[in-house]
Amino acid sequence: MRAIEVVVRGTLIRGSFLMLSHQKGAANTFLPGGHIELGEAAHAALARELEEELGTEVEVKEFLGAVEHSWQGENGSNHEINLIFRMECGQLETDELPLSQESHLEFFWQPVEDLASVRLEPSALIELLPGWLFEKSNSGWGSTINNPKR
Repeated sequence: MRAIEVVVRGTLIRGSFLMLSHQKGAANTFLPGGHIELGEAAHAALARELEEELGTEVEVKEFLGAVEHSWQGENGSNHEINLIFRMECGQLETDELPLSQESHLEFFWQPVEDLASVRLEPSALIELLPGWLFEKSNSGWGSTINNPKR
């Protein structure tokens, strides 16, 4: 039996632009972040992941919400819980592409109103993020899994 993965992701906003990442050559994109290690606090994991991926320190702010995500991959079914935080970093601006410290990743700035065009995953974030980021919505939960009616 496969385990459910717990992932921490961060939102970095500059005006109406959100920093996203993707694996080189991949069609989908995602918020920056990564896996939480055993015994590691979620906010510490996000700070560590961004330090590894971008070579810069970020300040992890408030928890925005969580999104469960399930998909079929090369190795079968996958399931993860994404914990989403707001973060700040004074060193990254939209006039320059953030440079990745990892050869398989690329970072870029995307208008928040156009997240669907870059296949943001989990796709539930396309509708949730504008509320979380700009309207201070506290819905806090999303899912890409369709549950049968009970």
